[in-house]
Amino acid sequence: MDKKTRVLNALNKKPVDHAPVGFWFHFFDKANDNDACVQAHVDYYNSVDVDFVKVMSDGYFGFPVDDVKVESVADLAKIKPIGKDHPWIREQVYRAKKVVEALGKDRLVFYTLFNPLTALRSGFINDPRHADEILTAYTKEDKETVKRTLKVVADGIVLLSEQIIKEAGCDGLYLSLQNAEVERFTAEEYNDIVAPSERYVLDEINKLSENNILHCCGFMGTPNRVSLWYDYPVKCVNWATAVENLPLYEGKPLFGDKAVLGGFDTHWEMNGDTRGIVYSGTKEEIQAYTRELIINTGKIGLLIGGDCTLEHHIDYERLRWIVEAAKSL
Repeated sequence: MDKKTRVLNALNKKPVDHAPVGFWFHFFDKANDNDACVQAHVDYYNSVDVDFVKVMSDGYFGFPVDDVKVESVADLAKIKPIGKDHPWIREQVYRAKKVVEALGKDRLVFYTLFNPLTALRSGFINDPRHADEILTAYTKEDKETVKRTLKVVADGIVLLSEQIIKEAGCDGLYLSLQNAEVERFTAEEYNDIVAPSERYVLDEINKLSENNILHCCGFMGTPNRVSLWYDYPVKCVNWATAVENLPLYEGKPLFGDKAVLGGFDTHWEMNGDTRGIVYSGTKEEIQAYTRELIINTGKIGLLIGGDCTLEHHIDYERLRWIVEAAKSL
């Protein structure tokens, strides 16, 4: 079975010869040079026998606010919609298309998107934790302005997605959700302020591709109100099994028995601290963990991967051990 068929079968809960494997990490040092970033993707995916490609949107996390200086919630109303020729869109399409041309013949290619609230906060403040505080305060002060701005951002993300699928040739989108941390919003606030723009993006990208992945991010190791995402309409779900203390086999029925991606704790801190067997285990330990993951979850509807991005200095040999173990069952 070839890689494309294997991944499509896993996404659609059909039989596979073995569970497909996919891991990814940020190319922060190449983020400002699209050609170098493309080459970094190509070099990695040609070095490790994983089954699918996830193109990283490093350098484009933030929605472009252009010349708007955001110093108050009222300033959010000055952020304007963008067109399909905006550099934020054209440059990402260029990167995605080059990766598809280099790697898409043999593997499905997914492009990374961030939810509207994360894209908004990253657009005007560099420190994500400080941005969280500011934007959360804005929602308390004037939630209607925040909601209107999120719709502007969501429209831009949808426009980007159209070009990523139709022009760049990606097979699907990987939408990262955040902001449901238990200490930030109540469930009612989240459903009122944050969820509508996320659901809008998800509904629109599902019109572009039926093979999209939802990432429920355990950002900075903080647990979320995961239940808020249980009914989001998507083909496959990836969540932070370690952060949420929710293994794949337990979470799968909670998410409506969708296909699931993950199983490995890939959490790492900016100072280089890491945890999880993928970083510290021996070959025997990592392969035993992989086989146990497959047995517990079942091969149907399972894609093996990380809770999130890997620390980019990881030894690729560790990932090859996981692929080898997956092929053994």
